[in-house]
Amino acid sequence: MLSAFANAFRTPDLRRKLLFVLMIITIFRLGSQVPAPGVDVGNVQACIDIASSGSNSSLYSMVNLFSGGALLQLTIFALGIMPYITASIILQLLVVVIPRLEALKKEGQSGQTKITQYTRYLTLGLAVLQATGIVALARSGNLLQGCDRSLLRDDTTATFLVMVVTMTAGTAVIMWLGELITERGIGNGMSLLIFTQVISHFPSSLWAVQKANGWWTLSIVVVIGLVIIAAVIFVEQAQRRIPVQYARRMVGRKMFGGSSTYIPLKVNQAGVIPVIFASSLLYLPAMLASFNNDPNNKWATWINDYLVRGDHPLYMLAFFGLIVFFTYFYVSITFNPQEVADNMKKYGGFIPGIRAGKPTEEYLSYVLSRITLPGALYLGLIALIPLIAFAVIGANQNFPFGGTSILIMVGVALDTVKQIESQLQQRNYEGFLR
Repeated sequence: MLSAFANAFRTPDLRRKLLFVLMIITIFRLGSQVPAPGVDVGNVQACIDIASSGSNSSLYSMVNLFSGGALLQLTIFALGIMPYITASIILQLLVVVIPRLEALKKEGQSGQTKITQYTRYLTLGLAVLQATGIVALARSGNLLQGCDRSLLRDDTTATFLVMVVTMTAGTAVIMWLGELITERGIGNGMSLLIFTQVISHFPSSLWAVQKANGWWTLSIVVVIGLVIIAAVIFVEQAQRRIPVQYARRMVGRKMFGGSSTYIPLKVNQAGVIPVIFASSLLYLPAMLASFNNDPNNKWATWINDYLVRGDHPLYMLAFFGLIVFFTYFYVSITFNPQEVADNMKKYGGFIPGIRAGKPTEEYLSYVLSRITLPGALYLGLIALIPLIAFAVIGANQNFPFGGTSILIMVGVALDTVKQIESQLQQRNYEGFLR
């Protein structure tokens, strides 16, 4: 593997791409540390220390995870990549619902370019909304619960607007940096930026475990983490290959077809999207309860008791159930067995032992439903790991070895390594994967 790295850096064009990616990542991390105009850095850091030990510490952990800790620090990149992720998910769902977007998707590269442009516009719109909400919470003192210090240097409307514009512009810059990596570097730019922000939590999370429980517990956590990573890699690579054969046909004087291939159905067909959906949905009642100032309000008290702390069994059960539901939901809208069966029939393809047309569609639906169950259970169990760790050893809820963070890290790392592998193989070098 070390020789493969050496070969990658010996190749001029590959070395140039890798160094370009590292430069963009460095700029991205620097922007995540620069505070927005009007922020009182000292008070913000003091309030973060207070809020991290409170009962509402998980309220913004998903958004804070994707911002690499920049959200609670109110930096220029405070929103991180989350508005783009949300916009992409919304557009994927709308493609299934709106016929116009579905037609654009079928147009090929030109249609995909328009959908990408719509995603950018929606990202900016969501960034304005999220920035307004975050700055309003910081202005009112509700962003970091349990802290009465002022997070802003002054409480004027001008400061409010400048911070909103700065954070929105930061989201636009992040989008641009991600597209630069995709065009001139290696791998998917947005995925690499998410990967960078997620791994930035690792040192602080591991050190928090060591401070709270000692080196022995930290060693056990690291060993368990390596086992979890190996298991996640195994499942992420697992797939059910459905064989497909194409009949021979004459087009003019040329013979086409006669080949055999397969349809790869991954065990985790939905990726990390169900975990994001479930987390976002569970944060809504907790966020609404945070605006309640009446200590006698029964529904707010019930939410704070059962749906805010991740170590409560009801929270874990609701989280697990939502992940399973959204896994089936997302797979059903992203993989259409009828469309796949029609395309196979159109080009003369068939599954051995299965008739083309409706029987093929039913067979694909049957296999997909059977393979989605272990994928959904796997996602639910992985997502519960940090919650169980929080309940057992009192670790931070952004526990590194589990949940969204480990799924993102393994998925992005595998994809990037495969792309470097393919470029190394083009130059007859031995790659990372064997």
